[in-house]
Amino acid sequence: MPAAPIPIRTDLVIRTAPSEHANASPRAVTRHKHTRSSYSESSPILSMSRNNSLSFRPLKRSMPTPDKTIAVINASGRQAASLIRIATAVGYKVRAQLRNLEGVIATEVSTNPNVTVFVGELYIRKKPDDNRDVTANGHIPGIVVNEDLISQVFCGAQLAFINTTFYGNEVQVGEAIADVATRVKVQHFVYSSMPDHAAYNPEWPSLPLWSAKHRVEEYIRQIGLPATFVYTGIYNNNFTSLAYPLFCMDLQSDGSFVWQAPFHPDAKLPWLDAEHDVGPAILQLFKDGPSKWNGKRIALAYEHLTPLEACQAFEKGLGRRVKYHRGPIEVKCKIPEGYRDQLVALEKLFSPTNPDAEKQPPYFGDRVLEDSCPDSALALWEGPRGLEEYAGEIFPLEEEANGKTWMFDDEEYDEPAESEVPALDDEEPDSDESIDEGLVMRGLKRDEEQWLA
Repeated sequence: MPAAPIPIRTDLVIRTAPSEHANASPRAVTRHKHTRSSYSESSPILSMSRNNSLSFRPLKRSMPTPDKTIAVINASGRQAASLIRIATAVGYKVRAQLRNLEGVIATEVSTNPNVTVFVGELYIRKKPDDNRDVTANGHIPGIVVNEDLISQVFCGAQLAFINTTFYGNEVQVGEAIADVATRVKVQHFVYSSMPDHAAYNPEWPSLPLWSAKHRVEEYIRQIGLPATFVYTGIYNNNFTSLAYPLFCMDLQSDGSFVWQAPFHPDAKLPWLDAEHDVGPAILQLFKDGPSKWNGKRIALAYEHLTPLEACQAFEKGLGRRVKYHRGPIEVKCKIPEGYRDQLVALEKLFSPTNPDAEKQPPYFGDRVLEDSCPDSALALWEGPRGLEEYAGEIFPLEEEANGKTWMFDDEEYDEPAESEVPALDDEEPDSDESIDEGLVMRGLKRDEEQWLA
């Protein structure tokens, strides 16, 4: 685990350095068959922008610059990075906490000129030689909240987007963040929450990581902080051919993929492209303000698909066969203790032996909230990236960044007819791929923080 937080200068802004390749000669770029562009080289739109920019470009009109600062924690997570990317592009300032400066997203955030970065953990080990796993659910003796770091992040902030994770005691960290936000009089606090299923039905088990967020949400409501709560669906971005539990797209010898999970094949699930769509939605919440959204819960999911429909969308976008296999969650790599407990509870909640799709618990716990998908999300942001588009344009790029080469295979796959839906595969998928010893993605260095946040 990372060492104790390093001292931070509160006035330090890490700015983008000039690229050493700025004056380099053009070089050939390797492209694979999944690379796509919205416009062709002969497009009149591109032609206009290249050859007639001076004569066709309209006069610029002055635009107001947002005079507000957003406090963000776990800034290299997919949700937070999405918000930072779009908020800073339109003029907001951000004060962001990063666990470390490793990886492509941390680099992106830390070199953004509109971001003030604070590097350190939200928890503190009382003993420097304490090497225990700090992801276990609940109180861990000797692990306390880094309140000084939280106070630094919130200094001068009027808005906040908070997505807590299981590093340290998540409930204690979340409550401390809410207390600091109250003290500095944050005008609008948006919290990324999730349900405690046992609160909706005592026969349903609580998922440790989600129930912790539920407790933080209840505390935020209790202290009267002007807040909105977003419930994010399953990330499109979770899929990988690495041996990662629950969302492994297992590459087969014939070039097809198999996804195995406990979800009923005919039960609807909420889906979201976290990196593409969280930012615009949260920004709209800030624009509308607490007068419209205070105390509200929002299902942030842009598609409501069964596992079979999700595989069909993935198959259509990717141009390769994708089958769904209903089965237990297989853990083939090293994972944090807290996430292991989450997977055990999740498999119990979404039992792979439940024969009735109607009896599968709603992903968000509350049926009314779940049924608001995708309308509630589309009311905030109307340009989402669906699972089909993600599979065709982004998935191959992320796979390539992880050292995979299947996307360069010249063998073409005959796409199925539009009416053909992948059937439920009752056979165990065959895979001889070696087990990856951890959650680090080779090229992007996305560790468990990015996968789960």
